[in-house]
Amino acid sequence: MLTVKPAAAVIGAASLALLLCTSAQLQAKDPPACAAINFRPIPAGMGDGVQTAGLYRSRFIGLLEVKADVKGGQAGSYFVTVNNNQPAAASTLPKSIADCAAKKHLPAPGSAAAACTGERLTVLIDHGGDKRYVLLYARQGTAWQLCSAGAS
Repeated sequence: MLTVKPAAAVIGAASLALLLCTSAQLQAKDPPACAAINFRPIPAGMGDGVQTAGLYRSRFIGLLEVKADVKGGQAGSYFVTVNNNQPAAASTLPKSIADCAAKKHLPAPGSAAAACTGERLTVLIDHGGDKRYVLLYARQGTAWQLCSAGAS
């Protein structure tokens, strides 16, 4: 007959309770207030049209994609989509976005560049209040430029 020692039963029950508690905490976790996701630009020579430079799937955001309009094998301008839709342009941005950009070593958002091209791309996400702001930055040399800012 199989017997279980009392100490082993207590340790097993405590381990199970800890596992269930951790699982419940992970499911109830709020999205991070500030996040930055890095992407590489598309390689030269891609076919003309809209090409995907990279994608990121998150349980808080959904599907985040960085895409480029390609003409003559060169990326003309990059843009971001969230769940296959471009975020609505944000005319005013809360102060939390400048704080978020500083934490991620990016410049505070100013006016957006006319064309978005660069050697590296970063999507900054700020969950400020009831809105989620998505900003696209591109790096040319050592300087970062804001490409777009939208809210979803």
